[in-house]
Amino acid sequence: MSEVSTPAVAAKNTRTLVGRIVSDKRAKTVTVLVERRAAHELYGKIVARSRKYHAHDEKGEYKMGDVVEIAEGRPISKTKSWTVTRLVEKASLV
Repeated sequence: MSEVSTPAVAAKNTRTLVGRIVSDKRAKTVTVLVERRAAHELYGKIVARSRKYHAHDEKGEYKMGDVVEIAEGRPISKTKSWTVTRLVEKASLV
């Protein structure tokens, strides 16, 4: 019997985040800054929280300033367990 190949579909329980690339200097790796807004625990004021993630970029096609979506996957290296899945917005030239 021949197997029918299905297109690559992300797993249902995979976490995805959207952030801006702040560094593309490493080979096959980009650093993505993910910002979120949350209420302060005591005062209730809305404050910006941020975190950087190292994401795998196999072809090196994403550049600094691009807004991308990253998905969690298996560990690729010591600090890298995220993969860039799609380009949300291309960086604008200044």
